[in-house]
Amino acid sequence: MALHICVISQNPPGGRCGLYAGYAEVLATRLDARTEVVFSTERDAHGSGFPSLLVNGHPAQPADGVILMPADLCAVLTAAGQDEVTLSGLAEALEAPLERMLEGK
Repeated sequence: MALHICVISQNPPGGRCGLYAGYAEVLATRLDARTEVVFSTERDAHGSGFPSLLVNGHPAQPADGVILMPADLCAVLTAAGQDEVTLSGLAEALEAPLERMLEGK
C-alpha cells in the first residue's frame, strides 16, 4: 500500500516540527513512504498548520492531545492499512528521533 507522509512545519523547524520530520525519515527508510515537509506560518497543531504529521492526507492525532508518540503513529499506520509484519519494530525505530528531541539535539 502506498504511503504518503507530509510534515507541516514552521521554518526553521523546532521541537515537535523537528520530531515529526525525524519520524518521516524513519518511515521513508523503514516503509518506503513518500515524504515531504511543507513549511507554514499557520499554527494548527495536528490539523492543517504546524506542527502536524499527515498520513495519506489525514492528520495524525496524539493520544495525549499534545505530542505524537511512536505508539500513536503506529496506531494511525495500522488504521491506514499497514499490517503488523510491516510495522514490526517500527515503534522502536521511531524512539530515536523522540530521544533526540528530548535530549535537545
